[in-house]
Amino acid sequence: MKTPNLTGLAVAACVFLPAACSQGEDAAYVLALSWQPAFCERQAAKPECRSQQDGRIDTRQWSLHGLWPQPGTRIYCGVESATIEADKQGRWRDLPAPRISEALWRRLQVAMPGTVSSLHRHEWIKHGTCMDGDIDDYYALSLDLVEAVNRSAVGRLAGERLGQHVSVEEIRAAFDRSFGRGAGERVRLACDQDGDRRLIAEITIGLAGKVGEGGDIAAAILAARPTDPGCPGGVIDEAGSQ
Repeated sequence: MKTPNLTGLAVAACVFLPAACSQGEDAAYVLALSWQPAFCERQAAKPECRSQQDGRIDTRQWSLHGLWPQPGTRIYCGVESATIEADKQGRWRDLPAPRISEALWRRLQVAMPGTVSSLHRHEWIKHGTCMDGDIDDYYALSLDLVEAVNRSAVGRLAGERLGQHVSVEEIRAAFDRSFGRGAGERVRLACDQDGDRRLIAEITIGLAGKVGEGGDIAAAILAARPTDPGCPGGVIDEAGSQ
């Protein structure tokens, strides 16, 4: 696998989003991280959910949903109409995708449980094709980012509060502690209703500028625009149907 072409990714975003490149800002993205046990409460038939059990790593850390170049209309770049249609129909196993290097594939299977349902094909076809570089570049960058979040106070907060309610203010404060004052204002929380419980389902993180190698995302978060907080908070769901 070649070293991720981060400069190339930034240049590509500038071509399609000129406003994001003014005054030194080179790119804009949204990093989406899901909480897998909450996802599995409503998608129990998915193979990654049928096999989920307490203690597996995806029950205790944020999982990669996707890395989305902005604006959100930048999708399916250079993709044939038949492939787009298959993707929109959810026939992800039928999607063509270049082979991912073995070492990267091992990391991706841990960080993105949905690989067993070919989520990685969908994310590449819809979003990765709109970024410069190949599929290894795209997922190397995505993995560096999610792993940085899971190593931070954000990851520790989720792992320590399983089964408990966590507010969006607590999550934003954890981002501030790890990535600098104001980082939390670039984070939005999404929740799902499960009976009487409101579950934290996903966090989306704004990124702008050049994202450094090794998942050093603090400057990129702070360079993004603030966003509304979204859901006020919810339960960090545990594995298994509750």
